[in-house]
Amino acid sequence: MSFDQIVLFALFAGVFAMLLWGKFRYDLIAFTALMLGVLLGVVHTEDAFSGFGHEATIIVALVLIVSAGLVRSGAVLLITRTMVDSGRRLGAHIAIMGTIGAALSGFMNNVAALALLMPVDIQTSRKAGRAPGLSLMPLSFATILGGMITLIGTPPNIIVASIRGQYLDAPYRMFDFAPVGFVTAVAGLLFVATIGWRLIPRATDGGAPVDPMEGYSDYTSELVVPEGAKIVGKRIEELYEQAESDDVLIVGLIRDGKRRYGNQRTTTIVAGDALVIEATPEALDEFRASQNLKFADGKREENLRADGAGLSKIEVVVTGDSRINGRTAQGIGLNWRRHAVILGIRRAGRKIRTRIGKTPVKTGDILLLLVPTGQEAAVTEWLGCLPLAERGLAVTDQTKIGLAVGLFMIAVATASFGFVILPVALGLVVVGYVLFGILPIREIYNHVEWPVVVLLGSMIPLGTALENSGGTELIANGLVSLTQGLPAWAVLTLLMVVTMTLSDVLNNTATAIVAAPVGIQMAGALDRNPDPFLMAVAVAASCAFLTPIGHKNNTLILGPGGYRFGDYWRMGLPLEILVVAVSIPAILFFWPL
Repeated sequence: MSFDQIVLFALFAGVFAMLLWGKFRYDLIAFTALMLGVLLGVVHTEDAFSGFGHEATIIVALVLIVSAGLVRSGAVLLITRTMVDSGRRLGAHIAIMGTIGAALSGFMNNVAALALLMPVDIQTSRKAGRAPGLSLMPLSFATILGGMITLIGTPPNIIVASIRGQYLDAPYRMFDFAPVGFVTAVAGLLFVATIGWRLIPRATDGGAPVDPMEGYSDYTSELVVPEGAKIVGKRIEELYEQAESDDVLIVGLIRDGKRRYGNQRTTTIVAGDALVIEATPEALDEFRASQNLKFADGKREENLRADGAGLSKIEVVVTGDSRINGRTAQGIGLNWRRHAVILGIRRAGRKIRTRIGKTPVKTGDILLLLVPTGQEAAVTEWLGCLPLAERGLAVTDQTKIGLAVGLFMIAVATASFGFVILPVALGLVVVGYVLFGILPIREIYNHVEWPVVVLLGSMIPLGTALENSGGTELIANGLVSLTQGLPAWAVLTLLMVVTMTLSDVLNNTATAIVAAPVGIQMAGALDRNPDPFLMAVAVAASCAFLTPIGHKNNTLILGPGGYRFGDYWRMGLPLEILVVAVSIPAILFFWPL
């Protein structure tokens, strides 16, 4: 091996070792490796920051912003309200939620899709009186599977497409992943909905799920009845069933600026009335959107003073990268730095209410925070946590659903037919969302996952250097030598198994950056079409089902589902075997060797 190869292999080995150790955040590890590569001369100075302008990095950032716009428009709320029913049998519920999650993940980042659907699933579980752990893991796996169907569903697909464009004639287009991804996702969803969820440990442990908001007061607010609303002319008692379904309580009616007391069940609602509601912010917004109501104007809000006015409660999930992970609220100065207070911690199904400020926080914990209104996103970003539900931050504007979805579909169509490249199409969607008021410009950068951007920007130049030095060719030749005499499909299977194993313990983005060039080199050594090998890498890098650290979706459900580290492989191992068994024939059929 040459000096450059030795240095680069040492850097990659160090990166993988540090990622497994988990002491430092992955973006710091990757950026440090890049800087060392520049100092040691294996990465040219002019190429050091080329990864930050790489197409894959730009697409990942834009997809997260577009996802936020689709949520703000109410498109996701419309889907979940139409299709989710707490009265369904568990298997049917998992199938419906899994299908919704997979479909959303095909057109938005799969982490964002799960973050949106997880509160819905938890609320449905509570209404049905079952533990959320019965359905959260299947939902997580379904969103991971759905992300494989399109170019923008998961970062590994974006990376593999970009590497194909770099080393071959052109990158993959939006739906080039669909034939293999769809077949694999359908097979995986069928397994998850019929057999897989039964393999989850303690799946028979009954009991209603713990509500992180239990024991804390709901908000009091007013919803104004506009002209033409569908509830005009109805009696208040006719709304009770829907209100109960949405977890809101109708406590009064304001007409002509005066609160009406007494028995109001039979009062007929007229335009201009204001319903006094007690509910959590997300339940309040759901009820408002379903009944086409409006929030009270500023004058009405001044007359409404509930306890805790000017403060909002939010739930966030702690990840391994969070600032507070392993530390206490006092230790990081949460109160004096951000004027925020931890009200409760939920850990593996248990609530912790004693000495909250001095309790060390762990990965997977759910934190119930009291924060200044308007600072929800800033506090969440500062902590480095993932939002479990947007409480009072994102107000759904269902009047813009058609516009938001229309802009996005136009961008997908124009990129798919090659009229514009995907980053430009997505960038125009973001511009449109801001100009039409779908997404406030002040929130744009809050939705970009900057550690992932730094990871990509740092690893791409290192991967390019490894390729230029002949390092990937060396790895490919080694794998080909191990399988000498075996048919090409067996070599393809080995590449997939190795990539999938790495993705279970490492970041799937880093895995794809290393494995995709290796796949191209293996195809060259066998004198075969490289596309099957790239497709195998894309599927394998995405399918991390054995551990809570292999994919962020698995980390996101760790606390809410009450899972342990060793719970994932019981459903994840047979699912990974199924993925290999289904995807290899599909790859060979749609992308012949």
